[in-house]
Amino acid sequence: MEDFPWLSLLIALPLVGAVVVGLLPGAKEALVKQTALGVSLLVGVLTVVMALGFDPDGARFQFTEKYWWIKQFGVHWAVGVDGVALVLVLLSVILVPLVILASWTADGRSGGVDVPAKRSVKTYFALLLALEAMMIGVFAATDVFVFYVFFEAMLIPVYFLIGSYGGAQRSYAAVKFLLYSLFGGLLMLVAVLWLVKLSNEHLGHGTFLFEELRTIKDVDPTTAKWLFLGFFIAFAIKAPMVPVHTWLPDAAAQAPAGALVLIVGVLDKVGTYGMLRFCLELFPGASAWAAPVVIAFAVLSIVYGAVLAIGQVDLKRLVAYTSVSHFGFIVLGIFAMTSAAQSGAALYMVNHGFSTGALFLIVGFLIVRRRSAKISDFGGVQKVAPVLAGTFLVAGLSGLSLPGLAPFVSEFMVLTGTFSRYEVAAIVATSGIVLAAVYILWTYQRTMGGPAVEKVQGMADLTAREKWAVAPIIAIIVVMGFFPQPVLNVINPSVKVTLERVGHPQDPAPKIGTVAENGARP
Repeated sequence: MEDFPWLSLLIALPLVGAVVVGLLPGAKEALVKQTALGVSLLVGVLTVVMALGFDPDGARFQFTEKYWWIKQFGVHWAVGVDGVALVLVLLSVILVPLVILASWTADGRSGGVDVPAKRSVKTYFALLLALEAMMIGVFAATDVFVFYVFFEAMLIPVYFLIGSYGGAQRSYAAVKFLLYSLFGGLLMLVAVLWLVKLSNEHLGHGTFLFEELRTIKDVDPTTAKWLFLGFFIAFAIKAPMVPVHTWLPDAAAQAPAGALVLIVGVLDKVGTYGMLRFCLELFPGASAWAAPVVIAFAVLSIVYGAVLAIGQVDLKRLVAYTSVSHFGFIVLGIFAMTSAAQSGAALYMVNHGFSTGALFLIVGFLIVRRRSAKISDFGGVQKVAPVLAGTFLVAGLSGLSLPGLAPFVSEFMVLTGTFSRYEVAAIVATSGIVLAAVYILWTYQRTMGGPAVEKVQGMADLTAREKWAVAPIIAIIVVMGFFPQPVLNVINPSVKVTLERVGHPQDPAPKIGTVAENGARP
């Protein structure tokens, strides 16, 4: 099983599926949707089969493949997953079929939640499958150049999903997303090429292989800091962190809801995954040097995103700003450099993907029914569509990290792990929990509570198809809230290796004071 090219197959299948969907007659919408859903389900099943063979106590990277790609430049087709990458791949392949199902309508009038009339349905579903391949590839890449290729290739389907299927200002939002991402990618490319030069100097041969690059030692501290910044800025844009986050609210306001599930739920995790994997392990000294500043910006993201979320009048922009706040927690956990905080941050990536995925899907269902994203255009939904309101409540409560729902465990681990090393940052970050309660509960009250406004009366509740799209995510949120240990068992070994690399194999001792020899407390 270990020798089977699982990851190459999982990357190739959605790409082939995208081509097949693209070649189908545009008039046969049902066949297009069935094919896309079938391919995504096959990818999901194969990924689960692969994941069952992962041994948390085995080698760090498993299901590895390594072949020469561009030999003269030292580039390999090298893929493999550790625990963190594996759970993010699983997140990707679970969400894609649910997005396809949520974007499906039988009448063909609008092509689904996400496809406006007179726009190609088959192109939309082909883009979703292409994006799935890119997401699997970027998490599986163990050659830095291959990672960079997938990092940039993801921009193509996302650009067209926003620019072709978005709202009235879709072109502006798509171009802004592209320019921000290309700027970050350019900085990363310079850093990647610089790494090859270093590998020639220190290893005697040029290589992009992650496991070889992380063995380079005695790099000039100034050089390491510049390289760190090249990677970090690219990842901070993708994450997104304040102050390079402004592309996300615009993209969220214009992009179709299903696409947003993948953009915010999965794609943005490439930023925090890259920080954990590449910034910390390739540049441990520079990461330690930058940690206090990064933590300050992470706390700023937590508070700023939450405050801006409270003031939003658009449902999709509100969820986007909540994600800015949540990503602040993830970055905080990564750079706190304690086992609890980093494991919590890695778990948070998964939990946030499901929590935000549920929110965006439900918001999409609301928007397609009301033909508006404005909070003021809703009211009393729970009286006419109780199941829709109930799922919105559960997804919202998971967004504020209610105990018993998945994000609570990860957020608690981040805060407790951070407190042992950065007390003030942890205390200030805790305010994000209070602010989250404000923006979630107030939004629920304004949209779901009270008497049903005129244009909400007669609103249809969730259909069977929509329930099938949302129910698995809600179930995962509840199960992970009570039983996260299996995922942590997969994540923890990789986190341990990362902490050893950055020189923090042991967590700080608890600050509980000392007892004097005479028994009195000082």
